[in-house]
Amino acid sequence: MPQFNKQFAGKWNWVNVQKDGTKMNPELIAAVQAKGDVPDLFQISLDINTFVNNGAAQDLTAWASAQAWYKDLDPSALAACQATDGKLYCIPVSIRPQVVYVWKEHFPNGYPKTPADFLTQAAALKAKGVTALTYFGSTFGDGNGITRGMTTIMFSFGGKYDDGKGKMLLNTPENIAAIQFMREVVAKGYVTEASYAGNYQEEEAFKIATAASFPTGMNAYLFLNTLKAPNGNRYAKGNLNDFLDALAAGDATLAPFPAPAGKTPGCNLAASGLIIPTGAKNVDGAREFITWLMTPEQNPNFVLSAVGGFPALKPSLAHASFQTPYFKQAAQVMGASACRPWFGTLTKPAVAQPIVMNALYRLIKQDPTADIAAALIKAQDEYNKDIK
Repeated sequence: MPQFNKQFAGKWNWVNVQKDGTKMNPELIAAVQAKGDVPDLFQISLDINTFVNNGAAQDLTAWASAQAWYKDLDPSALAACQATDGKLYCIPVSIRPQVVYVWKEHFPNGYPKTPADFLTQAAALKAKGVTALTYFGSTFGDGNGITRGMTTIMFSFGGKYDDGKGKMLLNTPENIAAIQFMREVVAKGYVTEASYAGNYQEEEAFKIATAASFPTGMNAYLFLNTLKAPNGNRYAKGNLNDFLDALAAGDATLAPFPAPAGKTPGCNLAASGLIIPTGAKNVDGAREFITWLMTPEQNPNFVLSAVGGFPALKPSLAHASFQTPYFKQAAQVMGASACRPWFGTLTKPAVAQPIVMNALYRLIKQDPTADIAAALIKAQDEYNKDIK
């Protein structure tokens, strides 16, 4: 901020206003719709459709595509900023894929690449008193498990949650196959009970290596502190880097989730970006700030300090800060996976998320004998009844 204000003294002055993360989106939308005061730039996470649906974001397609930095933006990041009409409404700054956190010693032959191999290795681990998988499988947090690992599993079977035209579509052969796999994994005791307890309890078993793998968001290492590796090595500096230390030491690694033959491992792709809200007074200033942020001098540091994950601007990946084992392995996982925002063309993701997660929880854990297709049809109908 001081650098920008010094460089543009007398022309622009950047003032950052922090907001409660649970309230800022509704507040912006309400301000836009009331034609009140709105910021010139607004940082968003995940969902562009919510803002576009409510008329809160300006179309940036023509302006952005004419900028020199546009060609260097990651295609997946750009796609995350495009609404269902194909237009660009935000400028992506960073992308954060879901990955699988793995204790290497538990998988001496490498993390499983297929569901069949997973079941074989999970059985061997169970015989040693180790659970193969822990994950966010509960309905805690309004279905937040969708963005914390569940989508990695579903998409790795070729699954999806939408029909590509704005409606929910859950009843597909691929979704059914993923659910059947998870039913088997649960029935055989290859998943921690904590996976369904909520309140992030699924993390605890991985921290002490009684759970061998943990599909979750790329930045989950920030919460995985005070770790004990399978070989007894402890990582407990308490500086939010304990998992990074375990990974650098070779005790831990990152991997894609197993996928059936003919399928590519999948994952949810979270994106941080900047929108220019409808009604912004200083559009020129907002555009100039974005262009300044896309320079080699500013982009890497902003991603690392403000939003996390990979830079959406591909040349920034060459920066020394992204040459660590963590970033290199995460890049390999993403390169081997088909990652995209979980909601696809769904225009009401906040409504869709608990509907999808509730259905998956019931079918996988709560009632594993229920008819899968019927339950999925019921869930998609619940969402689609209000979609025109």
